[in-house]
This record gives sequence, structure tokens and C-alpha cells, in this order.
Amino acid sequence: MDAVASPPVIRLHPEDGVAIAREALPPGAPLAPGLATARRVPAGHKVALRPHAAGEPVRRYGQIIGFATEAIPAGEWVHTHNLSMGGFARDYAWGVDAKPTETVPEPATFLGIRRGDGRVATRNHIGIVTSVNCSAHVAELIAAAFRRNPLTGEDPLAAWPNVDGVVALTHKTGCGMTAGEPLALLRRTLGGFARHANFSHVVGIGLGCEVNQIGGLLEEQRLSGRLRSMDIQEMGGTRKTVEAGVAFVREVLDEANRVERTPVPASELTVALQCGGSDGYSGITANPALGAASDLVVRHGGAVILSETPETYGAEHLFTRRAVSREVGEKLVDLMRWWEAYCEREGAEMDANPSPGNKLGGLTTILEKSLGAMAKAGTTNLVDVLRYAEPATKRGFLFMDTPGYDPVAATGQVAGGANLVCFTTGRGSVFGCKPAPSIKIATNTPMYERMKDDMDVDCGGILTGEETVAEAGERIFRLMLRVASGEKTKSEGFDFGTAEFAPWVLGATM
Repeated sequence: MDAVASPPVIRLHPEDGVAIAREALPPGAPLAPGLATARRVPAGHKVALRPHAAGEPVRRYGQIIGFATEAIPAGEWVHTHNLSMGGFARDYAWGVDAKPTETVPEPATFLGIRRGDGRVATRNHIGIVTSVNCSAHVAELIAAAFRRNPLTGEDPLAAWPNVDGVVALTHKTGCGMTAGEPLALLRRTLGGFARHANFSHVVGIGLGCEVNQIGGLLEEQRLSGRLRSMDIQEMGGTRKTVEAGVAFVREVLDEANRVERTPVPASELTVALQCGGSDGYSGITANPALGAASDLVVRHGGAVILSETPETYGAEHLFTRRAVSREVGEKLVDLMRWWEAYCEREGAEMDANPSPGNKLGGLTTILEKSLGAMAKAGTTNLVDVLRYAEPATKRGFLFMDTPGYDPVAATGQVAGGANLVCFTTGRGSVFGCKPAPSIKIATNTPMYERMKDDMDVDCGGILTGEETVAEAGERIFRLMLRVASGEKTKSEGFDFGTAEFAPWVLGATM
């Protein structure tokens, strides 16, 4: 829903008892006839439009974001000093808001790479998958042999212009870990990347004595014929393995280069929806704009994947109302129950705002953050709920179980098959991703201007009334098509995306 901007604050819903400061407001700043700020209110933070008694629910987006911990007079700054999370009943109302999706008669197209198995790639990388941290450096040495030198401009891949790069996917686990779900999750993640359409060829590098044996990975994930494997111990050590890995890449470069971009329908897009470094504007500008773009992806036959289960907590009932079936809705609620037990076991809190930066930006409770984050998913039906790194096979709006930590969440989404990432940020995140390109979307113009080298889209015009949410969404959707066609993102310009590979680690380190 479009925010109605009327300086100096923005009220998002008629039932809201708070508004958002468009800029820092001094004490005595007029808000409305007979109403002024009681003290300084930082930009992006909340100010009370009416009095709230202690214990009274406080609403934003027309939804409860917390409860007043003390009496809050009109004009008062509302934040962690006078607002906290509280318990309240949620009506899951399974599927009551589900409705048929209005598809477009002629889907848009982009220039994609059609693989032999029919899948469509947006990039064309060669991948190096590691079974264990002990093989990480060897993988990095192999990839480094094909990396462009940013100082000299020397490019070992210059003769193969259709190859986007050689990517080493390294991580910190693979041994000293428990079997069962922790190992299964890691293998599911590695398998998802090994199968990813954006890799033309993949080699797996192991040590030889790790828990996550390459042979077990190949068998469990059915990767024989897709993954060439090497064990450092069997190969005779570091030098011989690096030489063999480099030889493998050189062997497949000509074949990898023989690709052609051709028009394919937008239904081939699977977009990972991410946010990080959020602020008080995230739920007003960038997230709703990405939600409008998500609706367009779905209307054109594609798929969008929302994740970060802890940052949906408290507002999950809004998704269960859009679920295509009670079964799908219950899968989402079951995730919340699992996370409650997980946090209790680990001594963590589900109802805590996870990031100090979020609080500095104006977000107070996890409910408030959740409601704003959910906007990225748009308004279409929830068609499926996935485990971490589980393949996304359905089209439409999907939810994947992940932690709230951005690199871990995005890793799961890309393992599930996302061939494009859209990442909103208010404070300024420099996240990038491989092999799926990442589009960075800024919530406000000052941050966009300050970090223009990292940001692809500025949604600050929504705050000033220069652009509607729908117009920004259309602009993001068109950029998705261009990036999927090969246009480079800002993060790709800095070669982000290797260090950001971060599989979710479950269980004890032994």
C-alpha cells in the first residue's frame, strides 16, 4: 500500500497511533494542528500521534508492533524506552485471503542461457565446491589462477568472454560435526549449488578424511555426472590438487564459453528476496516497492522466495491467511514453533530485535521489523513452504526456512535455485552473491547518494512523493530483467559473492 507522505511525518494506516519522521525533528516541531514533538525524534523513528496508556497496543501498518511500557503522551518519541514486544492472540484464518493470481497475457522476456536440461541461467560461472574447511584454501588457489587483477587489468579469462568467472565456495564446517540433520543440511546446500543453473561446470574438492565425504555427498545428492571430485590426500597434496583443479578449469573453458543468450520468458526467474541493515523507512519504501516487483514476477509466471523465519515471527498469521491450503499455512506455523524451541535451547530470544543497527534506524520490536520485511513478498498467495536449501519447484510466492542472518539466508535461497537476488537496505549493506547476481535497493536517498558505488536502486522518491510504490516496483522489475540478461550489478563490479557463501550450521561442533 502506498504511503501518504505529508511532511514532516508519514502515517501508513488510519488506525496507526504513530507516524514516521521523514527527517530528524527538533523539540516543538509541528506535526498537526495542536500537536508538536515533545522532544527530538531521529529520522526514520516513530512519534506518537495520540496518547497511549501503559500496556496499550501500539499500531503501525494497521497492525500491533508492541505495547507501551509506560504512558506515552501525544508528540512523544516512541522507541525502546517506552515500547516492547508483548503476547497477543493470532488468528491464522487459513487461506481466507487467498485469491486467484491475475497473470499477464504476454509475459515479459529476458536474455537467458538455456542449459541442456532446459533450466535457464542468468550467469555462466564455473564452480568449485568444497566438502570441508580443510580444502578451502586449495579451492581458493584454483579460483585465484583465473581471477582478474584489479591493478594491472590482466584477465586470465579474456579469451572466454562468455564465462563470468571461476567461483570457489568455501565454508567453515564439514568435519567436527554431528551426523543427521546438520550433515544433511550441509549436503543439501552444497548439492543445490553444485546443481545450480548458473554453473556450467563444477568440481568438488575434499581433504579425504572429513565427516562430509565427497563420495557421500555425490551419492546423497545424486551428483554423479555433474560433479568432478578430487581429494587432496589421494591427489598427493596441495600442489598436485591445485594443478589438477586448474587443469580441470582449463579443460572445460571452451565448452563453458559456447553459450548464447536467447529470449526466455520471465517465468524462468526465481528471485531471492532479502533485506539487511534495515531502518524505519524499509517498510515504507524499498520493501513495499520490492513487493510490487515480486507481484509482477509472479504475475509473469515466475517465483519469489522470502526467507528469514525469525524476522517473520509474530506476523506469520498474515501469511497463513494467504496460504493456498491449510497444509501450507501449518507448515509455516510449525517453523515458528521449531524456532521457539530452538531459541529456548540456545538461550536466545525470538521477540528481540536482532540488530543494533535496526534499532538505530528506528525499528523497535521484531514485530515491527517482521511487518516491514514481509512487504517484500507482495500480495500474492503463499504456494509453498520450504526447508533450508530445499529445491524451489513451484512458481509463485514461496517461503524458505532460514535464520535472519543475511548471508546464511541468501545461501539457502540460492541453493534452492534462485537465479537472482534482490536485497533492500536502509543503513547500507554491501552484500553480493555468487553465482546469482544481487540487486541492492536503498530505502532512502541520503544513504543511496552516500553509497552510490554499492546501490543499484534508490527508493527515496517514495518518501518525497516523487514516485509511487507501484512505479518503483515496475522500475525494479525492469532492472531484474536487464540484470538477468547480463547487465552487471554494483556488487558484481566489486567481485562480491565468494566470501558471502555461508551454509547454516546446526548442531554441536565436536
